[in-house]
Amino acid sequence: MLNLIKKSAAASLLIGLGNFALLKLGNPIGPIIFAFGLLGVCYLGLNLFTGKCGFLFEDKLKVRDLAIILGVNLIFGYLVGLLFRVADPTIIEAATSKTAGWEFSIAFFVKSLLCGVIMYLAVKMYKKGTPLGIIFGIPLFIFCGFQHCIANVITLGVAASFSWSLSLAIAGNFIGSLITSFITIDSQRAKTSNKKNK
Repeated sequence: MLNLIKKSAAASLLIGLGNFALLKLGNPIGPIIFAFGLLGVCYLGLNLFTGKCGFLFEDKLKVRDLAIILGVNLIFGYLVGLLFRVADPTIIEAATSKTAGWEFSIAFFVKSLLCGVIMYLAVKMYKKGTPLGIIFGIPLFIFCGFQHCIANVITLGVAASFSWSLSLAIAGNFIGSLITSFITIDSQRAKTSNKKNK
């Protein structure tokens, strides 16, 4: 349990560092540097909700463990945001401006779904031996304006605010990742079946 919590907290910190760069530098450099966060999470085997939820059935994860990962990511992520707020007040305006545009809407939910799709594919590609999914996928979802729940809670911490849109980001990331997992698993099974039939 303690190890699970520590790895989840560490993942929040790494994503926080990427998000700090995004708020500090903006486009186009920020989104590219943000990829460092997920690369670190995957390389070190840390627990990030958006990188784990799509593998709930595929890797036979325990629902309880996934819930703990989410809880720690959210709590520690918000605290990291508050820490960044104190460390560099110049990023507060960017965070406040960003969160002001988050609405509890269908559009926001769809953007969260699409982020979930990219997150699953990025981690899946890393597991298959290439970091390209992360290197290109992270800037892709940021440039497209898709919503990542853990990055969002860190931004809320920097802004010292709260938004119910966070619940949409969590649900969207989760559902988008799972749907993509089911689709790709079926595709992999079909390829395996075709090879056996040849």
